[in-house]
Formats: sequence, structure tokens, C-alpha cells
Amino acid sequence: MASPSPTTDTIAALATPRGRAALAVVRLSGPQAVRVADACLSGPALAEAESHTAHVGFFRGAEGEEIDRVVATVFRAPRSATGEDVVELSCHGGDFAPQLILERLYGQGARPAEPGEFTQRGFLNGKMDLAQAEAVADLIDATSRAAHRASMKHLKGRYSDRLAELREELLELCAYIELELDFSDEDVDFADEERLAGLLDEAEALLADLIGSYATGEKLRDGVRVVIGGRPNAGKSTLLNALVGDERAITSPTPGTTRDRLEADAQIEGVRFRFTDTAGLRGAEGQIEAEGVRRAEEAIREADVLLYLYDLAEGLADEERAFLEEHAPGVASAGGDAGEESDGQATLVIGNKADLLNGEAPTPQMNREAAGLPHATLSALEAARDTDRLAPVTDFLRETVAGDLSRAEHSPVVMNRRHRRHLRDARAAVRQVREGLEGGLGGDLLALDLREALDEIGHITGDVTNEDVLDQIFSRFCIGK
Repeated sequence: MASPSPTTDTIAALATPRGRAALAVVRLSGPQAVRVADACLSGPALAEAESHTAHVGFFRGAEGEEIDRVVATVFRAPRSATGEDVVELSCHGGDFAPQLILERLYGQGARPAEPGEFTQRGFLNGKMDLAQAEAVADLIDATSRAAHRASMKHLKGRYSDRLAELREELLELCAYIELELDFSDEDVDFADEERLAGLLDEAEALLADLIGSYATGEKLRDGVRVVIGGRPNAGKSTLLNALVGDERAITSPTPGTTRDRLEADAQIEGVRFRFTDTAGLRGAEGQIEAEGVRRAEEAIREADVLLYLYDLAEGLADEERAFLEEHAPGVASAGGDAGEESDGQATLVIGNKADLLNGEAPTPQMNREAAGLPHATLSALEAARDTDRLAPVTDFLRETVAGDLSRAEHSPVVMNRRHRRHLRDARAAVRQVREGLEGGLGGDLLALDLREALDEIGHITGDVTNEDVLDQIFSRFCIGK
């Protein structure tokens, strides 16, 4: 953990969004936080106030005028979120009163806080490690219940505990090798190669598990990308509207109405699904339509899930079957790379417009399988009026994320691109150790590679940092956090 921060200044910022609201909170942190707040209050005396106590009084301007009636809550160092003296002033909401309060605090010697500076001070003062600090930003940015739950577990240290376990594995490896180096002149062999190989296996397995979890973390963080594809007039826009419960896409019996991607979100099982309606797949007439088809094909390649619609009355054409056989099975999610596992692209083939069959069952020609892919039959038009009719689609979507939800519930998942990069570099260093061990490389070189792996883990937890990296990380936070 980083050493305590040498900060000597006191910062202040609005910790709640601007605008009309019942309450607003202004935060101060630093060695002069209590003095600065106390100088602006009439009624309570904060100078002698104990930690974790609240005091009601009037906040006054430079001329003694009353600005607002506030509640001042005092948190004494080190028992605060930042590890410093902290005062939180709860005032009435809106833009005017909080800004007057801030201007007065700045006049008393506080300065405006930088983005994420409160959280950064908490990290520097040992209140949390860097992975937990970044979980704060993930928690704020969470757009679904699943992302919120995963971020909370990171904030509580579950992910950090897993990294600590990995660090212990690597330190034990270092200890074996460096102990042998210390006694190299006495020809003593402490490093049992079999034991070293076992420890390497354990470290690499931990790294592989964390790296492999990023595919799940990415879905929880950004949402599951679902593309609705098919020929023109298959009912794609109607299905999109039914899934999101809103008239987001223009529907028309005229083929080719949709020319570009149209995106809308919905939550299923607490997971955000990002639905994309695309132009119909066909031989395009004209430059604009051709560009729409190209974008549709690009969206399908990038998607986690493909919902492919066809008109039951027309049946699934041979070129559509060929397309599904070529594109659907095992299409990796965008962002994956060689050597890493991918669940591929889940695909559901949907026979649409069942309402036009007048109650008759689809013929085998209408309902025939496509490349062995899952198949469903529905009427998107009826599903837009009665969401229960969407069950074949929503059940399929639930199944696609069931494994991800289970994984996130039972073990930490990597949600941060920076962390994935450092984990990959740590795995590369561990593999170099394995190759060196098998090739008879000297212990001093093996130890260097292990130290590199340890440094990569340290970059995630904050045991190894530099000022530029910290500035980059905390700059994505909002001011006041």
C-alpha cells in the first residue's frame, strides 16, 4: 500500500449533482477542513467536535449574512474516507446556495478539488487499494444491477483478495529462487524444481482465470451487444420496439425502411442488453443502401448475440442458411485475442409473423432448422402488445448470460481494461519463468522475470505506481468524489 499522502492543502467540492433538489452536499478534506468550516458557521463550534458527529447551524457569508441553514458532519482523521479530517455540509439543493457556500470556503483557504481527488487521497492514505478506488468509479458508472453488484464486490475487496492470493503465489516462487541464490556459493539446492513447477502452474491458472473473466466483466460493464438481423421487412424494427418497450424504430411494410444502425437498451435479469436494429441484408440498390447493408454486416460480426429474423410465410432462403452457417457458429466477441477463450456468438433464428398463418402450424419448409441453431416462432407485432409472447426470445437471452451471472456471483471478474493489460503482462512474465526453468536458466534471471510479474500485479493494486498513471486513473472520476 502506498505511504500516507503528504498533502498540506484543504480541498472542497460539491459532492452531489447540480440542479434543483431537496439537498446538496459540500465536502471538505484536509488538515484545515474543520477550521475552514468552523469559521463560516454560527451556532455549533466544530473545533472541539468529536468524530462522526453532526451539528446544525447557519452558514454565513463574508459579511456575516446568512446563506443557508446546514448540517455539518465531522469525520476526524484517520477515521474518514480520505484518511484526513473531513467535513460534509448538507444544505438545501439548487445551484445558488451550494455555490455561495463553496465561494466562501475558497475564501477561507480551501481550494477546488480536482476530479477524483477525494478518492485519490483515500488511496494515498491507505484507506483502500487502487483496485478498490477504481471500483468507486465503476460503481458510479454502473448502468445495470449486475454491473452494480460486481462493482460493489470489488469495492469490498473481493477482487483485491484474489490479487493478494496471486501475489502470495509469486512471492513464494521468488523466495525459493532467491534463497538458492543466497547460498549459491555453498552448492546448496533449495529450489525443488518440481515444487517450483507446481507453484508456476498455480500462478498461471490464477492469471488465466482472471484474464478469462474479462469477457464477462465487459458484458456487465458495457452491456451485451445484441444485433437483430435479417432480410428487409422481416420485422426487425417491430421486434426491437417490443424488446425495449418503446417505439424506438420506425416500422413500415415498405422494405428497406431502416438504412442505418438504431440502438436501444433494456435490462433482462439485471443485465443491460444493447439492441441494434440493422438494415435488411440483401443485394443493395444504390450507394446509401449498400452502406447500410455493410454496417449491418459489421454490427453482426461485432455482436455477442444475433437474433436472425425471417418471414415465416416466405421461409428461410438458401442464401440465409448459408449466411448463418458462415457467420453464426463460433464468431468471437470483438476485443478478444488469440489464445484466449471466447464463448463465440450466440444465435437465435426467429420465424416471425406467425399471426399471418391464421392459427396454422408452420410447415417444415417454413420452420426448418438453420445450421442446427436454436429456433423460435413468434409474432413480433403481437409481442409488442403482449410482452409474454416475447418469452422465446427473452428466455434465450437469459440463457446467454446465465453463465456470466453465475461467474460474477461466485468469483471476481475483471472489468477494467488497464487491469487486463497488466494481467496479460504478468502471465507473459510467468511463462518466461517456466521456459527459463525448463531451459536451465540461472536463478538470477528467473528472479528478474518473477519480479516483473509482481510489479504488474502491483500496478493494479497500487503497490507500484507513478504520478502520471494516478492522474490518468482519477481524472475519469467526477469532481467531488
